[in-house]
Amino acid sequence: MSGSGSGSTRLTCTTTGQTSQEVVPVENFQQTTPAHFEEDFATNAGLDAADFGYTMGDTSLEAEEQAPEDDGISVRVKAKRYQNLDLPFQTWVNHRDEYLDEMLRGEGRGDPDVYSFCVGAVWPIPRTAASCRHVTVLACSVSAALLKGTSPAHALDTGMEQEWDGGFFKRVSLKSLGLVVQLGHTPGSSCTSMRRGKYKFTHINVTGIHNVAVQFCECDARIAHRQQLMRVCWWPATAVDPSTCATFNVVRLFQNMNCLGKISAYHFLRSLELLTNADGLHPPPDRRRAFMYIVRQHRMMTMMKRAGRGHSDSGVEGTAQGELVLACRACPQPGRNLPDSWDQINWAEMPEDLRYKFFLFLAEDTNYRLINRNVSSEARDPIIDDGLGYFCNRQEYKKHLRNHVDEDEISSCSGFQAMFLANAKRVKGLRTTGVGGVTCARHNMWRPNGIGDLQRGERYGNMDFILFSAILNTRMRGLPTWMQINPEKVSVWFKVPNFHILGHKWLCHSPFSFHWMWGAGVTDGEDVEQNWEFMNGAAGSTKMMGPGGRHAFLEGLFAFHNWMRTVSYRKVFGRRLARDLKEGKLHKDAFDAFTALIEAERPDLVEKWRKWVLTWESEQHMDGYASPFEMAKPVNTMTDIRVRLGKEELTKTGAGVEVERQHTSSMFISMGLDLEESQRIMAIDIKALANPTPLQELDFVKRKTALLKRINSFRRLQRTYMPELVCFMTPGHREIWNDKTRSPEAVKLFMPSELGATSHAKTCEKGLDKLEEEMWEGEMMVTLEELRQVLRLRTVTNRFCHCNMTGQRALTRGQGVMQQNAIRILKAKLRYWYARNAYQRLRGHGDWEKVYHVLEEEDVRGINERAVSEEEEGERERLRELGAIMEGGIAAAGVVAAGDKTHTMSWIWYSTNLANGEEDLIDGA
Repeated sequence: MSGSGSGSTRLTCTTTGQTSQEVVPVENFQQTTPAHFEEDFATNAGLDAADFGYTMGDTSLEAEEQAPEDDGISVRVKAKRYQNLDLPFQTWVNHRDEYLDEMLRGEGRGDPDVYSFCVGAVWPIPRTAASCRHVTVLACSVSAALLKGTSPAHALDTGMEQEWDGGFFKRVSLKSLGLVVQLGHTPGSSCTSMRRGKYKFTHINVTGIHNVAVQFCECDARIAHRQQLMRVCWWPATAVDPSTCATFNVVRLFQNMNCLGKISAYHFLRSLELLTNADGLHPPPDRRRAFMYIVRQHRMMTMMKRAGRGHSDSGVEGTAQGELVLACRACPQPGRNLPDSWDQINWAEMPEDLRYKFFLFLAEDTNYRLINRNVSSEARDPIIDDGLGYFCNRQEYKKHLRNHVDEDEISSCSGFQAMFLANAKRVKGLRTTGVGGVTCARHNMWRPNGIGDLQRGERYGNMDFILFSAILNTRMRGLPTWMQINPEKVSVWFKVPNFHILGHKWLCHSPFSFHWMWGAGVTDGEDVEQNWEFMNGAAGSTKMMGPGGRHAFLEGLFAFHNWMRTVSYRKVFGRRLARDLKEGKLHKDAFDAFTALIEAERPDLVEKWRKWVLTWESEQHMDGYASPFEMAKPVNTMTDIRVRLGKEELTKTGAGVEVERQHTSSMFISMGLDLEESQRIMAIDIKALANPTPLQELDFVKRKTALLKRINSFRRLQRTYMPELVCFMTPGHREIWNDKTRSPEAVKLFMPSELGATSHAKTCEKGLDKLEEEMWEGEMMVTLEELRQVLRLRTVTNRFCHCNMTGQRALTRGQGVMQQNAIRILKAKLRYWYARNAYQRLRGHGDWEKVYHVLEEEDVRGINERAVSEEEEGERERLRELGAIMEGGIAAAGVVAAGDKTHTMSWIWYSTNLANGEEDLIDGA
């Protein structure tokens, strides 16, 4: 870091109304100059006598029309246009090496005869000290000017100068007190051949925006004005005849606030204006556009400095594609952290538990928030560092896309709508509809040339180019020649991030899941989504930027993100290693205990599973049906069963077997099951609210009315499918509803399962009881699967709350989540009890009871929770009465006992798909 001087520069324009230009000639320097200036002469080219003027900086200011002399003839002459006025970056780009050298000089030793001495101090201050501690003193105007003028770095640190006016202190500028900052010489010395700077020279500091008087050195051994400013840590807004500057410190401050808090330049400069003049009576000049030019230059030079271009013989012009990217130091990189002969390794013979060390994990995704409207143009706002950093080379990118204009969008089995909406929405008036990016999937680092703009949604042509890696067969041949690689030497596996994979078909889950991949560890593949979250805050700012400004702004954000990730490795990796060693042992102990439990009873089954897993992994997980981690047959939901029964009835109706009716038998049974479910839910809700409010009571009345209408419709349909039922009903049951004795949720529906075997044979149509029996079996399967899912969620939630939540607010929210889990568990238990009882009444006792056991309270526990003893159950009951745990929940330090080799699993974790007995325990695997 530079030792003195704070700041950043900002670009500004001051118009003088003159069309003529002053050209400063470059004379031959004498050979008697000091040795330490020789390198300055070598890098400091003479000022070009072509187009440059004193009205540099702000391109938002149009050139003024010159008013002629008053000679009786009115002629309006349009002022001449200058490149440095209209296109300042095209002038600055030729001086990038010089700016980079001055940045390195400021962070190094600087000039050999210039050392930092503080005013009144005897010893030189260390490089880490930026300035003296300020004390409040009363001094005359001459003393104040002398005190501040001893060092340009100290000149505007406080910005709180006040002058006694006889009755009060009034705020004044150092310029009005006579301060003139001399540049190009040792602080405190004078120059015999100086040149005054612009009259309205603007200086931006962390204390405000000030007008200052500066003098540039015009000695024989002179340096350019921009270099003199850079050597006191003032960044000039323009490379030619600057009139605005900003300290390095204010630029760094804005960079951090902009990248972390997404503070815009407008609000940042507005705060500096308030620091300068809070009442607004004497506002400082507007230098927002100039400041943005300075920030843009500083960002580019910072990336050049980090890439080491300042120490390269080829300089900035020799920068290779993607060289400005701060690469991930933890990913495998040849020449850095890979053995010299890594490319000669026989991967087929290397064990898979060692091969993962050479894996490079990449994640690819798109962001549709970072759109850009079609404002400005590349001619007026050019992209200077095209392809040198995080964005891919635009020329090569466009050339590639011209060959894929008519290509279809990416097809996907995903249920997410983001890609569909992005491809379908209108793109009129947009230069880009989003951004595609590639990151390191393990360490959240953006990849070199891994960012590209999207022209219309997410297409193969865009994403193939951005991915910058091998997509085999026909996709590889469609890429440019310089991108193609030999597929025989590269092994590519494709995975889907853990969050996104839930939106895909179930056949995609196992083959493309990180959970079953060797070496993936806890990689979830969602790192790129986390990175987009950091970038989304800048979407509002970049929407209306020109191409060059937006490109530089996003490059700065990507660079800042990678830098922060790099400096965090020291803490993050150590913390992750300690956590993974601890949790790895816990998981291994739990797995060993689980395996030993099953192996004690069925060793042949464990060996069968082990061979199954090894075979599937050797085939690179490509067959979802052969996955040992998925059920051989998905659980049939009630909807699946109803669809199948509906198709069977459709076939019967088409063959003339079914009687012509508006409704079918399966629809009648489905209506009855839905009504029973609605009755149970309403009964639970009414019981939960013993003293409802008037609004809640009104809601109950509306729900009861709707339920009663559905029951009346069901009874009318029941006369068709159960015509003899009225003979078995008592007069009280024939009355559907009585305001005093019965509520709609308590009305008995008389489904076939509620009648005896003899009764439903006489009252029901043939096959009606079989339909209900099949639906109740499906209901048992669904409720057991739902119960297992909620128990997994309860275990994870309980462990997370116990380890991470402290404080009343966090614990209250955690308690709310656990309460919702408890309610879901209770509903699943009730549904299973009703379904099993109904199924037993219809089918009677049999082998099916070996699969669908009676569900007791002690059976409702997680896969790694042991059964509680009577003493523990008594303690839990006491805690429940005290409110420490809720019904259906477990205590904060409950019965989860990973590594316990004595506990047994609950039967609910055994497969419920097997109708022929206990042949497998697939879910337990």
